[in-house]
Amino acid sequence: MRQVKHRNSASKILILGTVFLFTFFNPVFAQDEAAVDNVAATEASSGGDVAKGEELFKSLCAACHKRYKKMTGPALFGVADKYEREWIYSWVKNSAAMVASGDPQAVAIYEEYNKTAMNAFPQLSNTDIDNIMAYVMVPKADPPPPPTDPSVKGGGDGSGVSMNVILAILALVFLMLLVVLFLVNKTLRSFAAANNVELPESEARTPIWKAFIQNQFLVLVTAIFLLLSSGYFVYGYFMQVGVDQGYAPIQPIHYSHKIHAGDNQIECKYCHSSARVSKTSGIPSLNVCMNCHKSISEVADATATPDHSKEFYDGEIQKLYDAVGWDASAQAYTGKTKPVKWVRIHNLPDFAYFNHSQHVSVAGVECQTCHGPVEEMEIMYQHAPLTMGWCINCHRETNVKVADNKYYEKIHKELSKKYGVEQLTAAQMGGLECGKCHY
Repeated sequence: MRQVKHRNSASKILILGTVFLFTFFNPVFAQDEAAVDNVAATEASSGGDVAKGEELFKSLCAACHKRYKKMTGPALFGVADKYEREWIYSWVKNSAAMVASGDPQAVAIYEEYNKTAMNAFPQLSNTDIDNIMAYVMVPKADPPPPPTDPSVKGGGDGSGVSMNVILAILALVFLMLLVVLFLVNKTLRSFAAANNVELPESEARTPIWKAFIQNQFLVLVTAIFLLLSSGYFVYGYFMQVGVDQGYAPIQPIHYSHKIHAGDNQIECKYCHSSARVSKTSGIPSLNVCMNCHKSISEVADATATPDHSKEFYDGEIQKLYDAVGWDASAQAYTGKTKPVKWVRIHNLPDFAYFNHSQHVSVAGVECQTCHGPVEEMEIMYQHAPLTMGWCINCHRETNVKVADNKYYEKIHKELSKKYGVEQLTAAQMGGLECGKCHY
């Protein structure tokens, strides 16, 4: 019997491939550099409590001051080194009195900030002010450096191998398996030839497509199935024309309803004030945004999400400043404005009439009824289909609120007697008439 050479080549290749695979899958962990903690040193030098100072600063000072950036008032980092501590005590407790007394430092600050008087805080003790000074004197932490290896994704708990590397390794393993199968097949055929073993030949069969055509019953059933399926999908496609449920366009300035309406609980009608009195809810003026963002030039660290970093949100606020022409450092408008081309999300056809004030003010319908859980939406999208059937179902299921509403008092009394019910739906009060929405 002849021996077939290299019969163990396949197993050798498999072993080498396994070693190669484990070499590539060895996880790489990026160690974050530990940030320098300056809190203890600051407390020791200032004699204050940083934690208590942070609490006082956020409740009393954050509306006008930031630690490292100028706002309505000056940046407070370094202020303890610039002024005497006794002078700071007097300034915080009653700045107006110091300006009136002619104190040169007090007058200089008063003149620099457009003669805007600082609020007095006589309730604060010297210890409280020391605590605030301890907090504002903590040096700003340097941002962590980006990972040097582009194949490594930075993360708080470590990082993993890039998806491209994993896909490349899987493709290599698949290729190695094909090579192994080819070598095994070649080895077996060589072994059979060396031992004069005849390999069976496959019998010729009728091609499956020819057998299918020759069977008239299968052809008939398939044709009927294809016709019915085509009709179903064509009908479904045309029924979706003009239905934009789930539509979530990218806006020129990223606006998070989750942060504003959810985390900060800003009422919808504060920004969309025309929804109370107008047919449309309106696009809020950027001046409405600046009511808050004159003082909020950056978000809190806790606002960051896995999808959107703090730097991303701060950059979007800068887009707002650029549009309205606001100079955050000078706390003044430059007069140079730019239009913001917002992308409309909810859009009814022209032949359908819808009045926001009728639903919001008269009927008392909540915004979430049509627009969904807005307070949870990072990116605003169309929640409801806004089709005719969807509106009709709402009119059929929603009772009309007649409490303290004299407009509906008489008609509700007569119709409730006619239908024999205590509560009338919008449909029972004419909400299904064509002329209500189409005229």
